[in-house]
Amino acid sequence: MEKLGYIELHISGKKGAFDINPDNYDIRDIIIDIQHVENLLFPGEKSNRPIISYRIDDGSVKHIFKTGVQYIIGLNAILYQVILSNNIDFLEPNTAKAMEYFQDAAIKKDISINIKTSQPDTPNLIIDKTTNFRRTLSTWVDSEFYFYGKITNAGGKDKANIHLVTSELGTIIIQTPQSILEELENNILYKSYGIRAIGRQNLETGEIESGLKFLEMIDYTTIINDEYLKKLRKKAMNWLQNIKPDEWLSEVRGGYEN
Repeated sequence: MEKLGYIELHISGKKGAFDINPDNYDIRDIIIDIQHVENLLFPGEKSNRPIISYRIDDGSVKHIFKTGVQYIIGLNAILYQVILSNNIDFLEPNTAKAMEYFQDAAIKKDISINIKTSQPDTPNLIIDKTTNFRRTLSTWVDSEFYFYGKITNAGGKDKANIHLVTSELGTIIIQTPQSILEELENNILYKSYGIRAIGRQNLETGEIESGLKFLEMIDYTTIINDEYLKKLRKKAMNWLQNIKPDEWLSEVRGGYEN
């Protein structure tokens, strides 16, 4: 059985005249906390991540998340580096976003958030109204993207979008006008497509901001035509057999000699 470790998110402060405790801590806050802790542990694709179990304890509010100890060790190292540098610019985008959420919550609600792990040498990362765990301002530019993958969802009552599962970026969500989806003749679900979209990208980190907007659907196939490839190889071999290497190199170099 896999060895487990845990991360503890200890939240303290007031809810009106009362100390925060599990009885007055709203379920919406719990859900958001859980989502951001998941990003701390697994900032990338989450479809194949291990199980994360959860419980809430007294002592103000203590969120306890258990998962494989190797992931806890990795997070422990990240917490140590954040404390040492007092900076989160080096973090992966989703991890940095989680830190920024906890920082904003600490200031807005005047609460203290203490993050630590089960590791013996765990550092205590304290986030409160006196700290400033936010990324420094960086340059974002409008960009055009080509994404390729499998469509797993398309539509929406008010804000229509397409969910595209890619090999490199995981699932990306692209805002798509309902009129575009209505015009599509074939069922696009669970089929591979390319999508051209526009959005904003960080020049320093490469992070792509949410809010991508659809431009064009690109129908493509990953099926390899063996006969076509054989013809290309045969044509290339005939061309290679007819060239004289020294003359060809001299032509490429433009007559330049070292």
